[in-house]
Amino acid sequence: MIKDVIEHVGGIGLYGMVSLLLFFAVFVGVLVWAFRLDRARLDSAARLPLETDSVNSRKEDPHE
Repeated sequence: MIKDVIEHVGGIGLYGMVSLLLFFAVFVGVLVWAFRLDRARLDSAARLPLETDSVNSRKEDPHE
């Protein structure tokens, strides 16, 4: 059914089916990659903007 609809939309034929399959392949690939990420690494990356660095805390802020 989807193949018939895509083929008849603007006469795109095979290009529509290939682009649809490519989109879903990339989408599923990103989902698999996201679910396989290490939770501890994500948590440490999430805290990075909130951590204070001892080197940065000793510098004077030129904006103050």
